[in-house]
Amino acid sequence: MSVTPEPPAQWHRVLTLLATVSLLIGTRDVWTQAATHRPAVAALISVCYASILGCGVLTLVVRRRRALARVDLCVLVTGLTLAVCALAMAHRGSDESVLTTQAAREIVAGNPVYGRPWPWLFGGNGIALTPTVTGGYDYTYGYPPLAPLLTAPLLWIGHGGLPAIVLSTGALLAGTVVLWWLLPAPWRSAATMVCLGFSMLPMYGRLGYPAILALALLIPVVVRWPRIGRGGRLGPAGLAQAACLGAACAAQQLPWFLAPFLLAGIYCVRRGELGARPAGLVVLRVAGVAATVWLLINTYFIVSQPVEWLKGIALPLIQGAVLHGQGLVGVSLYLTNGSDRLDWYSHASLLLLAGLLVLFVLFVRRLGPGATVLPWCAFWLATRSQDGYYLMMTPLWLAAAVTAPSAEFAGAWQPFADRLGGAVRRPARIAAAVLLLSPALASALLAATGTPPLRMEVAAVRHDARVMSRVTLRVTNTDDDALTPHFTFTRGQGMYPYFSVLRGPATLPAHTTATYELRPPEGTYALPKPGQRIRLRAFTSSPQTLSSAFVQLPTS
Repeated sequence: MSVTPEPPAQWHRVLTLLATVSLLIGTRDVWTQAATHRPAVAALISVCYASILGCGVLTLVVRRRRALARVDLCVLVTGLTLAVCALAMAHRGSDESVLTTQAAREIVAGNPVYGRPWPWLFGGNGIALTPTVTGGYDYTYGYPPLAPLLTAPLLWIGHGGLPAIVLSTGALLAGTVVLWWLLPAPWRSAATMVCLGFSMLPMYGRLGYPAILALALLIPVVVRWPRIGRGGRLGPAGLAQAACLGAACAAQQLPWFLAPFLLAGIYCVRRGELGARPAGLVVLRVAGVAATVWLLINTYFIVSQPVEWLKGIALPLIQGAVLHGQGLVGVSLYLTNGSDRLDWYSHASLLLLAGLLVLFVLFVRRLGPGATVLPWCAFWLATRSQDGYYLMMTPLWLAAAVTAPSAEFAGAWQPFADRLGGAVRRPARIAAAVLLLSPALASALLAATGTPPLRMEVAAVRHDARVMSRVTLRVTNTDDDALTPHFTFTRGQGMYPYFSVLRGPATLPAHTTATYELRPPEGTYALPKPGQRIRLRAFTSSPQTLSSAFVQLPTS
């Protein structure tokens, strides 16, 4: 008597179909470029189109789980192929890739890496600058050294940022395969969709972001992370996960924010299983292995240039880059004319991170599955709240959702469990959350409701039919502190390079008015089109403030 194989679950079919559809996003643009310049790549993309169609049909008609698993594999291979095709067509890179590649060249040449400006890398090739509130730009490498170390063997590939781009894209592809393999079979197409679909992460890979390398190293850490140290033993898998955590922290700074949540969660889960002392020993071993790997990767730089290395790896936190991003800073950037309390955005971000970590420990049985998402909430309040901080870590969300469900935390230790647990104690839990998050919310409100300290108006403009060569401003400092302003114009969400001050005081005393004459950085500034709005901005560093005003300039 034959037994009919059990068919795949309908949700598995839908998930595979969604992964297949996600590969279509952005593919036509790559094909259009390839059809003109690289017909062979265009032909390969056309084959991928056929694969997508075939996978779509098979997903809906196959009758066996094993057959659908093979379709999942085909979807993965198609996604990997499309990512390689996109890399072949678009690899100009970004400031991240050229800085990483230059750092690799300096390592090979035996030169210092940190604290050395490389201004020639920026500007001319469309490589973006990072402006700071001090009126300058950051031309130095500001990440831990693992990415340049791994880029060094790839320098033969090409010029510009190509070696770092190949490393980043290769890390993404490898991370995708690892996540696909580690997930339970029915969920594997979700890995393809999140890592390679939607054209999100492959774009960051082609920009050469070191965070993609960090993501690839974090994937094996996060998969089934509540089981690390089960029974009081790390074992080969736990040691490998701890080592990957240390390596990820040596690749980019984002893992620094995730690590405390993972370590705290491991402690709570193991304490519920083993007790306080064995759980503490497990966490110490995990942290020790991670720290050892991190130190081994950084040792050469710690010894050769300790001060510069420390400043370099902390650069994103201390460089004073201007406001940018899609978070709360948009209030001061776009909805108001600025704020004289910008530093409070940073305070709010740190307070929120600390508050969320404490809440995570207090309610780990409920919040444990959210460990891979909670840290990024703090960036929504930061001065640099770019969506890339969320996008690049989304595969970790998937890994935790599938392999670290709430059942893994059912027996976890919670402090004050008797006082804060149970339906009767729900008001107490709400009160604890309000108490812990209120400082962050108050700081954010303080930053967003600040007033611009400088009142600015255009007094005169020197121009011809198309461009402006000089602009004269009348600026009044309404603040109680002397301010050193740095001026620029913007037509949208981006920021034009700073204008040079030809005339006017470097520091404007409190409650005084002065006249400034400014020159565009390239000598001329294109006049706006009719109806286009121009915003004048002035940044100061101490205290950190922003003052903005819409201004009328002659139209071209």
